[in-house]
Amino acid sequence: MRGEFDFAGIYLSTVVATAIMAFVALFVLRKILLRIGVYRIVWHPALFDAALFVILWAAVSALKIGI
Repeated sequence: MRGEFDFAGIYLSTVVATAIMAFVALFVLRKILLRIGVYRIVWHPALFDAALFVILWAAVSALKIGI
């Protein structure tokens, strides 16, 4: 993996780039889960979202999508 990512002339760390991709995926997945009704059975939605973000971030980092 390269050390930095060029986005419109701005160099970003790959950590930031993968975190942004994971956040976008979290936003989409959260809307789907809200529509399905998963959050009715989740005890602590904020903790669930944080854990889901970490899982997505690890998955994006492992797949090295777009970098």
